[in-house]
Amino acid sequence: MDRLNKYLAHAGLGSRRYCEELILAGRVSIDGHTIKDLATRVGPEQDVKVDGEPIRAEKFVYWLVNKPRGYLCTNHDPAGRPLAIDLVPQISQRVYTVGRLDEDSEGLLLLTNDGDLAHRLMHPRFGVEKAYLVLVAGNPAPDDLKQLLQGVYLAEGHVKARQVKRLRRQGDSTWLRVVLAEGKNREIRRMLAKLEHKVLRLKRIEIGPLEIGSLGPGKSRPLTLAEIKRLKRLAERTNGPDEDLGA
Repeated sequence: MDRLNKYLAHAGLGSRRYCEELILAGRVSIDGHTIKDLATRVGPEQDVKVDGEPIRAEKFVYWLVNKPRGYLCTNHDPAGRPLAIDLVPQISQRVYTVGRLDEDSEGLLLLTNDGDLAHRLMHPRFGVEKAYLVLVAGNPAPDDLKQLLQGVYLAEGHVKARQVKRLRRQGDSTWLRVVLAEGKNREIRRMLAKLEHKVLRLKRIEIGPLEIGSLGPGKSRPLTLAEIKRLKRLAERTNGPDEDLGA
């Protein structure tokens, strides 16, 4: 059984906080009884109504997207720029991007309406690893790579990579494979800028057990049942505080 605010949020009525306001205002009923207790739980067979209208929780959906550069990881942009969710018009549910990438970055995103799973995948305290291919200007010295592993100080504090591997040269630039277990805003770009290496291209290729594989830029696909099971097993093994993450 789910808490009532979570049930309503999954039905697409809005955020959990907004759904709490609906409950406190006496606009929600279960099996004909008005509910104002925020601790109330609801089962799938119960009759839930808001303002007298029946409510059904949405089915969870899980999609992989290979975000091209130039797309935003938000559900609305006043300037009308392209959005990652525009790449999956076939999804009728209200989904959110898990593992935000900035406009200039590309690669693997998970789109889902399963908020609990998304939270555990992306909060840094849960330690889910994300892998990136990074093209940097110049040729970072071994000491530079060592410094990324030891960590650098950003405005938010001390951050470090889990793994760093030099892959190959490309002209005057170098490809690296970087693994993080955090999700701070533009973290890799800012870490490398501290070492005076500009990031020319950044592509995420893995989130936990999910891999981008042969999925082309701008393409999407639903997760397989096996992938969903692996994600849920990973989420069940994690344990951390109930906080929000800005990625």
